[in-house]
Amino acid sequence: QVQLVESGGGLVQAGGSLRLSCADSGRTFNRLTMGWFRQSPGKEREFVAAISWIGGRTYYADSVKGRFTISRDNAKNTLYLQMNSLKPEDTAVYYCAARSDNRISIYTKDYGSWGQGTQVTVSS
Repeated sequence: QVQLVESGGGLVQAGGSLRLSCADSGRTFNRLTMGWFRQSPGKEREFVAAISWIGGRTYYADSVKGRFTISRDNAKNTLYLQMNSLKPEDTAVYYCAARSDNRISIYTKDYGSWGQGTQVTVSS
């Protein structure tokens, strides 16, 4: 069973930066791909970025491309999302997720394990 715990959210001003972390205590076969999703009030959960655990290939939503960087530390079993040049539109609860397939997916239905979420608020 995969256990994911996000941290690093908070309140920042527009243009600022945050780094989110997701600690994974599960087994490797259940985190072959990991991703970040976000959800704002009244909206569906949307894809942000994903990474294959082995190989490290990445994919980003157009809305964050060039500003966010997804990465992982294999030794620490930790996923990261470095968020730079933050905008008020980035305000949301951010969730990390794991998928037991090394193929990157942008769909929530393809991820079987989820963290509890961490709030990111960007003020103008």
